Amino acid sequence: MKHLAGRLTALLAVVAVIGLLPRLTRTDPALTILHARYADRPPTPETLDAIRAETGLDGGPLQLLGDWLAGLPRGDLGTSWVSGQPVAPDAIPALGVSLTLMGASLLVALLTAAALAARTLRRGARHRNVTAGAGTGAAVLAALPEFLIAAVLAAVVAVRLDWLPAIGWGTPEQTVLPALAMGIPAGALLGRLLDDALPAAFAEPWARAATAAGLPGHRIARHALRRTLPGLLPQLGLVVVGLTGGAVAVETLYAIPGLGGTALAAALAQDLPVLQACVLLLLLLGTAAGLVTRLTARALLGPALDD
Repeated sequence: MKHLAGRLTALLAVVAVIGLLPRLTRTDPALTILHARYADRPPTPETLDAIRAETGLDGGPLQLLGDWLAGLPRGDLGTSWVSGQPVAPDAIPALGVSLTLMGASLLVALLTAAALAARTLRRGARHRNVTAGAGTGAAVLAALPEFLIAAVLAAVVAVRLDWLPAIGWGTPEQTVLPALAMGIPAGALLGRLLDDALPAAFAEPWARAATAAGLPGHRIARHALRRTLPGLLPQLGLVVVGLTGGAVAVETLYAIPGLGGTALAAALAQDLPVLQACVLLLLLLGTAAGLVTRLTARALLGPALDD
C-alpha cells in the first residue's frame, strides 16, 4: 500500500510539473504568443497584458495549474499558442499514430527476442546441456541507437534499393522501416535477457524431474518459457516506455505525424500547450504499459504469487 501511495504521489508530482510548464520557462509566454500570432504588433505592456488576460496567463501558478487540470476530464488539453486552435484535435490523432507504430515495433521486438532465444529453447527441448547462446550479437544490436538504424534503413532499403517508402505515414509499407528501427534494439535486449534466464529455468528440479519422467521436450520448453516470463515482464514494460523516447528521432526522420515528432516541433516553436499535451499522453502511455505488464506478471504467477 505504501509502495502504491509513493508511486501515485510521484505521478501526481510529474503531472503538476507538466501543468506548470508555462511558468517554468525563462521566456515570457505572452511574448511567445505575440511573436507567433501577431508578429506585426509591437510588444507593448498593454498588448502583453491583453494576451495574458485572453489566455489565462494573468493568474498565479495555482490558478494556471487548476484551470489546466479542470480541462483534462473534458478532453480539453489547452489551446495552441501558435495556431490559436484547440490542442486535442491534433494530439489525439498523433497518439493513435504513435500507438500504431509502437504496436508494430513491439511485434518486431518480440519476434527478434524469439529468434535470439530459439537456439536455447531448442537445446532445452532436446534435453541437452543448455547455455545462453545469444551472446555478443544480441548485445551489439541492443546497443545500436534507433536513429542510427533508422538512417541506415532509409538510405539503403528506401533510397538505394527502393523497396519501401522513405517517408510518410498511412500505408502498411510505410510502417515497416520505422518499426524495424525501433523494434530491433528493443528485441535484442529482451532476447538477451530471455536467453540468459532460460538455462536457469531448465536447470531447476522440476525440469530435471519432467525429463526423467519422459515429458515431451516441447512441453518442458513451453513451461520453462512461462517460468521466465514473469521476471521479464517488468523489463518489457521499460522497453515499451523506451519506445516512446526512441519514437521522437524515428518519427522525425520518417516524417511520421506521431506524438514524438509533434512534441519536438512544439518544443522548437515554444508552443508549450501542445508540448504539455504530448508529454502528458506519453506519461499516461508509459504508466498504462507498466500497469499492464504488472497485471500480466501477477496472472502468470498465479498461486505462486501468494506462496
